[in-house]
Amino acid sequence: MEEIITELSGNVLRVQFNRPSKKNAMTVAMYAALAEELDRADQNDEVRVVLVHGAGDSFTAGNDLADFTSHPPGPGDSPQARFLNALIRFSKPLIAAVHGVAIGGGMTMLLHFDFVYAAESTRFQLPFINLALVPELASSYTLPRQIGYLPAAELILLGEPFSAARANELGLVTAVVPDQTVSAKAAETAMNLAQKPAEALRACKKLIKAPDRDSIHQAVSRELDEFAARVRSAEAKEAFAAFLEKRKPDFNSTKAHQTPLKAS
Repeated sequence: MEEIITELSGNVLRVQFNRPSKKNAMTVAMYAALAEELDRADQNDEVRVVLVHGAGDSFTAGNDLADFTSHPPGPGDSPQARFLNALIRFSKPLIAAVHGVAIGGGMTMLLHFDFVYAAESTRFQLPFINLALVPELASSYTLPRQIGYLPAAELILLGEPFSAARANELGLVTAVVPDQTVSAKAAETAMNLAQKPAEALRACKKLIKAPDRDSIHQAVSRELDEFAARVRSAEAKEAFAAFLEKRKPDFNSTKAHQTPLKAS
């Protein structure tokens, strides 16, 4: 079963995360495939809009930790970095239909979308601090830029789940809609956009995004360096072990002072 499924219909490219048994948790292979699909769609004149959604009961639970710990990203090129770069430079409208859970990268990627429709029961979370990590996908810049410093600090430093209603209150989603109609609402917007003048749409998005582009690239560079260090730290090793062993991490124990993960 392919983990990323695409379908082009009526100038709308649907991209589906397809690991429903794992709540669509992302692997390095999925990041690489997404980067390729976005770059290909950006160059394909038949694609005017991209609509992203998840199979099964979730949008995506973020990184697959087993895969992630086997392939921790470094400060340079990685599938995750290629996906982020594809997101940043994507020139056409990006729409997300979000349901179930949007955790970690599943949440931070949405900060690069143009329309985000969330089902009422969706749960969001930025759990990086709980894994002894730092935010990624440029969210250390885009999140406080979008919602303000204090709400961003609350979400990042506490790392607690929050509801679709709270996401809407903070301005993180375009709209919250009933669970059973979230896909239809996103598709309706996608079809509407597909009928607009394509070049004018791209020009509008370029103008809206332009003031933040340099700052986003600077944030990406800072995050990649810090993330590469944090993911190989003793704290992260303890956090990952605790998660996989289904126990509470002890960052004061001797376990948190063992040899860090080796760089790949």
